Amino acid sequence: MGDDSEWMKLPIDQKCEHKLWKARLNGYEEALKLFQKIDDEKSPEWSKYLGLIKKFVTDSNAVAQLKGLEAALAYVENAHVAGKTTGEVASGVVNKVFNQPKARAKELGEDICLMYIEIEKGEAIQEELLKGLDNKNPKIIVACIETLRKALSEFGSKIISLKPIIKVLPKLFESREKAVRDEAKLLAVEIYRWIRDALRPPLQNINSVQLKELEEEWIKVSSAAPKQTRFLRSQQELKAKFEQQQGLGGDADGGDDDEEEAVPQVDAYELLEAVEILSKLPKDFYEKIEAKKWQERKEALEAVELLVKNPKLESGDYADLVKALKKVVGKDTNVMLVALAAKCLAGLATGLRKKFGQYAGHVVPTILEKFKEKKPQVVQALQEAIDAIFLTTTLQNISEDILAVMDNKNPTIKQQTSLFIARSFRHCTPSTLPKSLLKPFCAALLKHINDSAPEVRDAGFEALGTALKVAGEKAVNPFLADVDKLKLDRIKECAEKVELVYGKKAGGAAEKKEGKPVAGKTAVLPGPAGDKETKDAVTKPGPLKKPSAVKAGAPPKKGKPATAAGTGGAGAKGKKGPETKEIFESELSIEVCEEKAAAVLPASCIQQLDSGNWKERLACMEEFQKAVELMERSEMPCQALVRMLAKKPGWKETNFQVMQMKLHIVALIAQKGNFSKTSAQVVLDGLVDKVGDVKCGTNAKEAMTAIAEACQLPWTAEQLVAMAFSQKNPKNQSETLNWLANAIKEFGFSGLNVKAFISNVKTALAATNPAVRTSAITLLGVMYLYVGPSLRMFFEDEKPALLSQIDAEFEKMQGQTAPAPTRGISRHSVGGVDDGEEEEQEEVGNDVVDLLPRTDIGDKITAELVSKIGDKNWKIRKEGLDEVTSIINEAKFIQPNIGELPAALKGRLNDSNKILVQQTLSILQQLATAMGPNIKLYVKNLGIPVITVLGDSKNNVRAAALATVNAWAEQTGMKEWLEGEDLSEELKKENPFLRQELLGWLAEKLPALRSVPSDLLLCVPHLYSCLEDRNGDVRKKAQDALPFFMMHLGFEKMAKATGKLKPTSKDQVLAMLEKAKANMPAKPAPPAKASSRVVGGAAPAKFQPASAFADDLGSNTIESKPDLKKVKVGGLSSKTKGVQGKKVLSKPNLKEDDDKSGPIFIIVPNGKEQRMKEEKALKVLKWNFTTPRDEYIEQLKTQMSTCVAKWLQDEMFHADFQHHNKALTVMIEHLESEKDGVISCLDLILKWLTLRFFDTNTSVLMKTLEYLKLLFNLLSQEEYHLTENEASSFIPYLILKVGEPKDVIRKDVRAILNRMCLIYPASKMFPFIMEGTKSKNSKQRAECLEELGCLVESYGMNVCQPTPGKALKEMATHIGDRDNTVRNAALNTIVTVYNVHGDQVFKLIGNLSEKDMSMLEERIKRSAKRPSSAPVRQAEEKPQRTQSINANASMMRKGQAEDMSSKLNQNRNVGSHSETTHTVPREFQLDLDEIENDNGTVRCEMPALVQHKLDDIFEPVLIPEPKIRAVSPHFDDMHSNTASTINFVISQVASGDINTSIQALTQLFQIESLAREASTGVLKDLMHGLITLMLDSRVEDLEEGEQVIRSVNLLVVKVLEKSDQTNILSALLVLLQDSLLATANLEVAPKFSELVMKCLWRMVRLLPETINSINLDRILLDIHIFMKVFPKEKLKQCKSEFPIRTLKTLLHTLCKLKGPKILDHLTMIDNKNESELEAHLCRVMKHSMDQTGKADKDTEKGASRIEEKASKAKVNDILAEIFKKIGSKENTKEGLAELYEYKKKYSDADIEPFLKNSSQFFQSYVERGLRLIETEREGKGRIATSTGISPQVEGTCVPVSTHTVSSSIGNTNGEEVGPSVYLERLKILRQRCGLDNAKQEDRPPLTSLLSKPTLPTVASSTDMLHSKLSQLRESREQYQHLDLDSNQTHSSGIGTTLASPSSAAANIDDLKKRLERIKSSRK
Repeated sequence: MGDDSEWMKLPIDQKCEHKLWKARLNGYEEALKLFQKIDDEKSPEWSKYLGLIKKFVTDSNAVAQLKGLEAALAYVENAHVAGKTTGEVASGVVNKVFNQPKARAKELGEDICLMYIEIEKGEAIQEELLKGLDNKNPKIIVACIETLRKALSEFGSKIISLKPIIKVLPKLFESREKAVRDEAKLLAVEIYRWIRDALRPPLQNINSVQLKELEEEWIKVSSAAPKQTRFLRSQQELKAKFEQQQGLGGDADGGDDDEEEAVPQVDAYELLEAVEILSKLPKDFYEKIEAKKWQERKEALEAVELLVKNPKLESGDYADLVKALKKVVGKDTNVMLVALAAKCLAGLATGLRKKFGQYAGHVVPTILEKFKEKKPQVVQALQEAIDAIFLTTTLQNISEDILAVMDNKNPTIKQQTSLFIARSFRHCTPSTLPKSLLKPFCAALLKHINDSAPEVRDAGFEALGTALKVAGEKAVNPFLADVDKLKLDRIKECAEKVELVYGKKAGGAAEKKEGKPVAGKTAVLPGPAGDKETKDAVTKPGPLKKPSAVKAGAPPKKGKPATAAGTGGAGAKGKKGPETKEIFESELSIEVCEEKAAAVLPASCIQQLDSGNWKERLACMEEFQKAVELMERSEMPCQALVRMLAKKPGWKETNFQVMQMKLHIVALIAQKGNFSKTSAQVVLDGLVDKVGDVKCGTNAKEAMTAIAEACQLPWTAEQLVAMAFSQKNPKNQSETLNWLANAIKEFGFSGLNVKAFISNVKTALAATNPAVRTSAITLLGVMYLYVGPSLRMFFEDEKPALLSQIDAEFEKMQGQTAPAPTRGISRHSVGGVDDGEEEEQEEVGNDVVDLLPRTDIGDKITAELVSKIGDKNWKIRKEGLDEVTSIINEAKFIQPNIGELPAALKGRLNDSNKILVQQTLSILQQLATAMGPNIKLYVKNLGIPVITVLGDSKNNVRAAALATVNAWAEQTGMKEWLEGEDLSEELKKENPFLRQELLGWLAEKLPALRSVPSDLLLCVPHLYSCLEDRNGDVRKKAQDALPFFMMHLGFEKMAKATGKLKPTSKDQVLAMLEKAKANMPAKPAPPAKASSRVVGGAAPAKFQPASAFADDLGSNTIESKPDLKKVKVGGLSSKTKGVQGKKVLSKPNLKEDDDKSGPIFIIVPNGKEQRMKEEKALKVLKWNFTTPRDEYIEQLKTQMSTCVAKWLQDEMFHADFQHHNKALTVMIEHLESEKDGVISCLDLILKWLTLRFFDTNTSVLMKTLEYLKLLFNLLSQEEYHLTENEASSFIPYLILKVGEPKDVIRKDVRAILNRMCLIYPASKMFPFIMEGTKSKNSKQRAECLEELGCLVESYGMNVCQPTPGKALKEMATHIGDRDNTVRNAALNTIVTVYNVHGDQVFKLIGNLSEKDMSMLEERIKRSAKRPSSAPVRQAEEKPQRTQSINANASMMRKGQAEDMSSKLNQNRNVGSHSETTHTVPREFQLDLDEIENDNGTVRCEMPALVQHKLDDIFEPVLIPEPKIRAVSPHFDDMHSNTASTINFVISQVASGDINTSIQALTQLFQIESLAREASTGVLKDLMHGLITLMLDSRVEDLEEGEQVIRSVNLLVVKVLEKSDQTNILSALLVLLQDSLLATANLEVAPKFSELVMKCLWRMVRLLPETINSINLDRILLDIHIFMKVFPKEKLKQCKSEFPIRTLKTLLHTLCKLKGPKILDHLTMIDNKNESELEAHLCRVMKHSMDQTGKADKDTEKGASRIEEKASKAKVNDILAEIFKKIGSKENTKEGLAELYEYKKKYSDADIEPFLKNSSQFFQSYVERGLRLIETEREGKGRIATSTGISPQVEGTCVPVSTHTVSSSIGNTNGEEVGPSVYLERLKILRQRCGLDNAKQEDRPPLTSLLSKPTLPTVASSTDMLHSKLSQLRESREQYQHLDLDSNQTHSSGIGTTLASPSSAAANIDDLKKRLERIKSSRK
């Protein structure tokens, strides 16, 4: 037992493999328990046993094997991976289990097999079982047969495919073993249960005794349809349904539906093996068949007859054989041979089925002609032949041939043709027998029923009866309008006798026509009646969805004008019962009419009708009209009434009033009565006569319209136009045409006979009267809307002048949609919607094409021509082809009869001379256009060979072939191509070119189809082999086509088809199928009637461009998406379309209506992060390539599939660039609305855009750049920062484009690079651009170098990565470049660096060659001389910008002065140029203590600090030569949009020329939207500047001084009116407050304040209009602050009483306008007690209420008392609030200011407790902040040192428009200052603006420039700018410490005011030291 215990310890899986059987037995038992225990089918446990299961079943020990089988069964049932073991386990079961003697083992083996089938592995099992049938051991064979039988019985014939089983059955019946034969018999009986008689033919040849036994067994089989009793895992719903029925005990219908399909699906033909007979033909067959002796011919035919007896024939080229047989039938004199040849043809047709279809067209006319033979045996043979042939094609295809024979003089031919038609109709269904077919057939048959020969009449009746039975009365009745009652009864009688062949064969035929299996229909609609009812039910939605659908049966389009009530289709008007008859009322005699009229009209009326006195006639008409108005419809005798009106004087009435009334009555009768065509005939002539009349014309037209509505437009219009042109009056002609043009718009186009009109239009075009010609052209324009471009074909032979007019009219109509019909929705027909609508839709399409006069060129295709085309000499062949071209060109439109041409051309398609192949292809293309839809007859024998040419090795030949195939497909639709095995045969050829072209073509065509022939399945195995083709392109095309195949065939069928593949291939293909399943487009809606109703309602829908469809659907479109798809279908799928119909529609409808609602970018949570992880982990390819390879594109496509709308993705990855443009347009449209989506997919979008950079098409590139500009604008607004991943996969490719040869593109790319810096740090951009300088493209090198220069100029040296030294060395190498532009760019860049960085540059550059160095030095020298050198540019331009309007970022919202380089320069400038300011530059305002203590604990990037040479501060400043330049030097590169215009204007504001400046400002304030952008700070500065300028006495001394003042005055008015009213009011209040303070200190002349107040008065006057747009809370806050600074007492002390009056007026006006509500607007004021505002408002309110007018002094005192008591309780809250603000990032400055105010007010307040809890850093920060504010506010009186101007001065005193004069008038000592001071100041200002007037030594002492700064209540524009810049800088470099920086830039402006020179110097030294320390600690 020792051994035992050893294995007992092993794990289960090892036991199962043990060499001891006991161990294995134990293992199997435990495994069985384990398998039953595991719940999770996906548990990893299962995988352990994958390799062992085969051993379970093949165990050599019988006992163990039994247990193993049980365990294996449990495994297969429960494990999800079990499928992988199918092959090996099944073969083990077959070979090692089925031969076991134990029955239990065999049972378990069978169960395992069935379980595998249940888990969807049926095919593999079946394969193994069929292999088992070849085993030598009969036991195994019997077990296999039994298993197959069980499987079939349980799973049914749908899952177990019968074909391979039936194939081996006969062999089993021949077995020597009785057991095998018996088992085979049982299997045959089981198969019979499922497919019934289809089993007979394959078993015909077995032993007759066995067959007899079988027959007996078969009779016993119950006739109930068998049911599937066991279900696959994927069929669980069916299973539930089945069990439910079993539970009910009943056999409900539910299960039936599925099975019903299965039963008729099996066709005996499918189960047969095809036989190849062509090679078995006698060698001398073709000679013998031509032999003189009839016996020899007979021998040949008998040989064929024997061969064609095979029930299924292999497809091949039977053309020659058919031709030979056809010749015998047609020409042979021996009737016996004719019969024999007919039998052979019948055999061929039966054996080949659809594959014979291509020859049908050639044979049918010959057989029909041969019916002239009277001999019964011949006739019978011919009948059999033509019936067999009919089943291989469709009625549509051979209808022309049949109709051609119908007029034959020979009665037997007529009789037999009618009988053939009757038999054919029986195979049709309503859908395969549409009106377009019925119409011509009925017309021809009607002649037959009137024939003199009785047999012809009988045959005609039978055919019409059959048609009636198949299509239903509603469809046929319109065509039987003229048949008398007797004949009609006879037809109906025949209809009742007809038996319809609704069997399997019909399925074939029907499928052929519509692609709908009729099988399903059979089940639902057993008889034609049922069919009709269902159809009606389906139709019902029609009228509701689209009114015009109701306009029932279109009257025949080609109805002849002569027959008034001829074949007019008005019968279809949907009236029921007697009404129908009434429409065709017979003509009544005048007596009868008079009687009828007398019954309804007053007697006086009838007497006065022909009175000589017009007044009596008028009275009579009035009575007549009243009578008509009161009559009921049923009582109104229309014909009698109109005949009365037509009675003398009738239409010759001379009085226009009577005539008008008469015409009006006609219209009334037509509207109100049942107006028939007979009645219409009476009046139409008169109407045409009056239509041109000036007075009666409109009434005549109204009557015409009413009649058109009653009798249908097509008939009415035809009558009217014919009448108009039969008379001479041109006015009548032109008006009739005008009426018609309008009527077509109202009624729609359906049913109109274009041909009839065209002949009249041609007459009109040739008319001498211009009005007629114009009307005709207008009519053509309207027709063009419906018919499309093909209309022009009719007029190509007109004179060029006329043709150009017609073209112009068509041009006008292009892009317009035909309006939806508003009339003609016949009021009676709501109930009876016509059946033919969907076909009507096709009709219009075909209409035009059908109407073209087609030439028969058959006789021109002579034998000689054909032999030429086949000649050995290529030149002669070419001649032959040229001849064909000219024949087709001459004929323009041809009939389908082209004789022997197809065979000749087919030969040329594989001509060795490629030029001839191309010529042949172009002939075939031409042929398609010339022949129109009829070209479909030649698809098989000419179209398919063209597909073979797609495999040509020459690109241009392939392209020509593709164009040809497309031209053909456009005419024929796709069904003809997909039917049969031809396409699959082509795909089978292993030619990579052929495969990729063909698959590409299919991928393009399949998505548009509603349904496809089942033969498409034959292509699938070859598609799979293409998926694994050696050629990458073939693989790619196959993958692209996969989803479209799946869309039609379904995943199941496709997956099933993988069964035949090798296991490795199979897994790969299945994976691809899964992937394709996800991308599978929705199938265009099924071709259910309802769907075509929706669209097809109005016939013209065919020509309306897509938008019309969407309109027709109305609300449906939005609610349910499927409808849209239906629409698409309706438009596209009727295959028999005219060419242009297709053109019009296919484009817009294919994709656009897919479903374009919904977002285009779908936000996938964490999608982007996930993608980055994958890329990091190298799970996907890194986006890095020189040119994009397919795998990158595929990868991107896959990644996009989850987050981009399917339709957009199709556009984005389309082969055609126009689709890329479309995609970009859509992306641009959705950019704003889908910000989040765009950002979530940004990495993918940028990658896709990089692919576009590799496109050669400029338009795509331009569009891409346009999108990028908008995208980066958006990202910078959203303050988004590019991730590393996004940047690295995009920037390098963008930089490639900097070197584009086209200027425009380069500019755009540079602009984009500039914008990039807003969303990606410049320092990180630098290396990418640096990389770009290494390019081979010199333009790119130059541009990149320039860009580097700009970066350094804008962001300082720190952007240079990795170190400035390395970067500069790299740049300097380019000084020696061989390309001049690159050299220049390199030099300029280094000069830029020099300008920023000084002489250090030379150290950094390192050693340069002498030549390079001298060039550089020369350049630097020159740049110093040049006025536009960088420092100058900065000094002159940048500071101006700083102060100019655009600098205030809030003005342009995000500061869209996009010149980033200048924008970012401003901040540097402020510090670095002593002539501007000498404050501590903003970059240095860091909390240095904090940073020193920090010791680099926080890892941070150094910000891009500018390297300042601080020593310069003490050197005298050189004032540069002035240079006036309006436009920034970067201007051109930077902008090409609106922003640039604005920037330009802004730059002009800073111009040195006063006029330019004022003009620019006026321009800015002209545009309201821009003016409103100006913030309070800007407006304050601007007004300050303008007023100062107006007051400056020296302006008057200028020559145009007055002019200037006037301009400024106007400008001020503009500013007041156009600015944002809140901002300007606020600015004026602040300005007044400041100026009053200044005046009080005698710094500013009182004049200044006065002007400010005048502005305020003007604003007060404007208040009533503007009050609603004003933010009152802000204004009241400003007034509050004003009143706090200037309490009433203080104001009263002013010399002038204006200030107090101004204030009171303002408040009074506000109170008056707002009433008591004004008190709700004090929300922004924190402590209302600080000023008297509230009290004042209350007073004003009270005063206005009770008008007492007393000043309530107590209130005032009360208010002041309250003020004194600061409520102590609130103190803590207030302080807590303030500290909260200081602690928050945004409000820290405000908080500090408030704290300062608070401390000042309540000096005893204790803020210690609040500071105690905070960090040391915070405490010192607060203290320092307060100190700063104090120095600022207190130190205002003191004069700052001569080292520089304090920033406030810069902010407040220097006006915005830089040319204005400083506002400080007078100095601190209060003495008046002499004019010299002003002069000095003016000089300085002029210098600042670049006006040359002073030498350096004349510079005045700066002291005189200083003035006392005003209270900094509103930050001036400069301050605003700086705070904005600090934000920008923070966001740019993401540098944590800069927060401190911005915190310190508090409201006072920038930096501290330096107290004395020494302290300034000390501060600077201190700063220097600190900076050094920081730097060293960083290293």
